[in-house]
Amino acid sequence: TSCTSTASLDFEIAISQLPLRDFTHQICAWGFPHLLVKTMDFSHLNRGQMTLMGSAFCVVLSLHFTLQLVSQHLFYWKNPKEQKAILIIILMAPIYAAVSFVGLSDIRGSKAFFMFLESVKECYEAFVIAKFMALMYSYLNISISKNIVPDEIKGREIHHSFPMTLFQPRTVRLNHHTLKLLKYWTWQFVVIRPVCSVLMITLQLLQFYPSWLSWTFTIILNVSVSLALYSLVAFYHVFAKELEPHKPLAKFLCIKGIVFFCFWQGVVLDILVAVGIIRANHFWLDVEHLEEALQNVLVCLEMVVFAVLQQYAYHVYPYSGETEAKLKLGKKLE
Repeated sequence: TSCTSTASLDFEIAISQLPLRDFTHQICAWGFPHLLVKTMDFSHLNRGQMTLMGSAFCVVLSLHFTLQLVSQHLFYWKNPKEQKAILIIILMAPIYAAVSFVGLSDIRGSKAFFMFLESVKECYEAFVIAKFMALMYSYLNISISKNIVPDEIKGREIHHSFPMTLFQPRTVRLNHHTLKLLKYWTWQFVVIRPVCSVLMITLQLLQFYPSWLSWTFTIILNVSVSLALYSLVAFYHVFAKELEPHKPLAKFLCIKGIVFFCFWQGVVLDILVAVGIIRANHFWLDVEHLEEALQNVLVCLEMVVFAVLQQYAYHVYPYSGETEAKLKLGKKLE
């Protein structure tokens, strides 16, 4: 126990001594090459400082790749309706990374604080899912508010699967009402997620948060996000052919991948702690904070990968004029 408390104290001291202001200044003023040269010597850093420094670098990388893509879209600002949705979606990776880094830098904070950080990520996730549906509607020139549904897509069939068949007919004809329903199924998560977050944090601060209540919120949120994702998948299956030029599957997998990894790796870490594979003496923290630290570090690493993948999925070329030039060149060659 004394070893664990001493190690935890060392980690707190490491965080307070880490020159984050100088670190950020080097990134802005000198760029990545200078930063790499300055941080090559890790001999004077302990494990806590190295972990925090590496996670900070991952945050900066994910932010770098995302801002690179954002600047390209702003430069070729041809379709504001679509590109606004794209900008909101691609900011998901750096926001997840930044929030995870904040949690890592204050790893011994209260449970309410960590719940707040998780809520920030998941509320933004809900907003991203809704914006993704809006982006798909925009690709097909569908406007629910203006009652615009192209004639060529009316009358198509949506085939529901279990358990949706308990509440909906197995086959539904596509019309304005059906599209509005899919939109509502997506946006309900945008409402339910923040409401649940406020209730969860308030109850945590009031020290009234029994396990049964935690499970109740978990079930509600899982049903809500599942319904939102189901509506996206159902919509994609109906319009897969029309949406193919826009690479909707790659776009969706970037969102789904972030949600998938953040959720399931948390479950895996819970299991590893429960079976005793992850123990306090393995690292520098007690088990409770160690699990949260590992989750945050993994998210920081993964967001770099997703920030890179988003450069392919949400590439700027449909708005840069390159696509039109290629089509014209192809016609001339024919």
